[in-house]
Amino acid sequence: MKKRAAKSATKSPTRSRAKAPAKTPPPAAGLSHLDAHGNARMVDIGGKPETQREAVAEATVVMDEATWALVAAKEIPKGDVLSAARLAGIMAGKRTPDVIPLCHPLLLSQVDLTFQAAPDGDGKTALRILAVARCIGQTGVEMEAMTAAAVAGLTVYDMCKAVDRWMTVRDVRLLAK
Repeated sequence: MKKRAAKSATKSPTRSRAKAPAKTPPPAAGLSHLDAHGNARMVDIGGKPETQREAVAEATVVMDEATWALVAAKEIPKGDVLSAARLAGIMAGKRTPDVIPLCHPLLLSQVDLTFQAAPDGDGKTALRILAVARCIGQTGVEMEAMTAAAVAGLTVYDMCKAVDRWMTVRDVRLLAK
């Protein structure tokens, strides 16, 4: 076996110079979240002015009329479905950057959810969930509103699945910004 020579303790340490990060390539044509090489990147919003931002989104949960009757009467075994869905939607809107990788963290001034039930035919009820998100910031709140609506819909599904396995959550979409 060869022995390795011990490094001299008297040798002066070399200074490593950190290289400045390379300048981010410009975005791909028309896609602000992709650089010129097609890599995902966070958009720089630093130069944009702060303005009032608002977005409205919706999701729909379709369930049996009998399930809706239990929800409306607050008789679902897991508890008050609409209150839980409202809180879940608000919490989800506030946590959007934690689950959508390129979203900027925003200081939301409001996330509000409302519910409207209407007959959907064939013994079904469509529960329309409207989510409104607001802030004063440099970028929009569309993803926060859509996340709030989607999570509220999933919460309704979770709380009612024991009595209605055939529910659907559909039409998560942005209505206005």
